[in-house]
Amino acid sequence: MVLRTIIHNVRTYFMIAFGLLVLSVAWTAFLLPHQISGSGVTGIGAIVFYATGIPMGYTYFAINVLLMIIALKSLGTSFGIKTIYGVVLSAVMLTILQPLIPAPVVQEKFMSAIIGGILCGTGLGIVFTQGGSTGGTDIIALVINKYRNISPGRIILYCDVIIISSSYLILTHLESAQRVETMVYGFVTMAIQAYTLDAILTGNRQSVQMFIFSRHFEKIADEITTRMHRGVTVIDGTGWYTKENQKVIITMIRKHEASDVYRIIKSIDNEAFIAVANVMGVYGKGFEELKK
Repeated sequence: MVLRTIIHNVRTYFMIAFGLLVLSVAWTAFLLPHQISGSGVTGIGAIVFYATGIPMGYTYFAINVLLMIIALKSLGTSFGIKTIYGVVLSAVMLTILQPLIPAPVVQEKFMSAIIGGILCGTGLGIVFTQGGSTGGTDIIALVINKYRNISPGRIILYCDVIIISSSYLILTHLESAQRVETMVYGFVTMAIQAYTLDAILTGNRQSVQMFIFSRHFEKIADEITTRMHRGVTVIDGTGWYTKENQKVIITMIRKHEASDVYRIIKSIDNEAFIAVANVMGVYGKGFEELKK
């Protein structure tokens, strides 16, 4: 039991480190060389680097240390050891990688913004799925939310808009049109990062509801319960066109399991009628836990 816990913890911290590496590469290889700003404290570190030449990792670490001190006083130790681990490791990786990648990997600026956004979202998604954190604006959101009735998501969005917009004032060596263009690239990166992050965090949790109409409902229901280990409900129905009574199978499955169910149905009844719908949430055994 102890060995299993140790292996689990080692794997968790390794995956957090890998996610932070992906995030750091996104910044140092794709965004910083093109002077594209992004969201969060990393975005602030990028702005400071463009204005002063101070390496991004230094600013990132200093701001997060200040935020964690504030969080300790306001929130206690609830943000946990993984946040400290994430902040320190991110700062080290950014500091090491920035001088190693002085030139952009992709010369086209717009493509760099897209790739950088995808990698940032992927890196953060890996970190968050392991229960880790990179500190930054989420700490600000938690502190403000404690004293004001403003949702953390809205606070983070406001912070990100201010950070990216400030690049227009910082990049004074560029013409006005170029500064606006660079600022737009920053918003593109933020949007793609948010979409990628959401896809990673919710992708495996998305569920669908299936209605299956078949004369061979018993075989299909048995196969779904035995092979997929999913619950099945069979209800009575009436086909209004034929006026015949029939059975309807209802089951809830993960979205990625749908193809397996299709194969089961096709192997039993190639003429079965299937209706599939996305659902907002499924709570109970085998799905999400209903929280207070």
